[in-house]
Amino acid sequence: MKNRIFATIAALLCALTLLACSKPQFQGSDLSQTKIGGEFELVDHHGKTVRLADYAGKVVVIFFGYTSCPDVCPTTLAELRTTMAELKEKAKDVQVLFISVDPERDTQSLLSQYVPAFHPSFIGLSGSKAQIDAAVKSYRAIYQKQGKDKNYTVDHTAGSYLIDRSGQTRVLVNYGAGAATFTHDIQLLLAE
Repeated sequence: MKNRIFATIAALLCALTLLACSKPQFQGSDLSQTKIGGEFELVDHHGKTVRLADYAGKVVVIFFGYTSCPDVCPTTLAELRTTMAELKEKAKDVQVLFISVDPERDTQSLLSQYVPAFHPSFIGLSGSKAQIDAAVKSYRAIYQKQGKDKNYTVDHTAGSYLIDRSGQTRVLVNYGAGAATFTHDIQLLLAE
């Protein structure tokens, strides 16, 4: 009887030890074992050419969108604003990059007004169609203009990519997951 109790306790202790040693689970989709993402060269809303490598040492959130988006983009940027508030001092180690998929309308001036309105540290990026297409392709994202008049919309990938401090794409946070998911997963990446 004592051996059985001892064996049960030993098994529980082993299980707890293994659980404590296991990697934390992301709430978003874990992309750690994929080859999604990579370097890009775009122009920020200040007119400066930037690359992903410029943000090494920070957790980077990449979101593809456009300033005339009626729903997904403002909702996601608002969730990220909430996340930055929840991160408090740790927010300085996070960089949100909004990559425009509408270079026809999203001028540097418009991006400089729209993106920082959600949070002063957020950066809007754009570039030539070829530069944007290259970034979109490397993240396996999509976008497509809908309509021919000046009030067209753009269908686009609605998820946000979380990049760790070393530049590896680690998590896809789906649209609607909420600020709590962003906060949780960013905190895990900051703790690494």
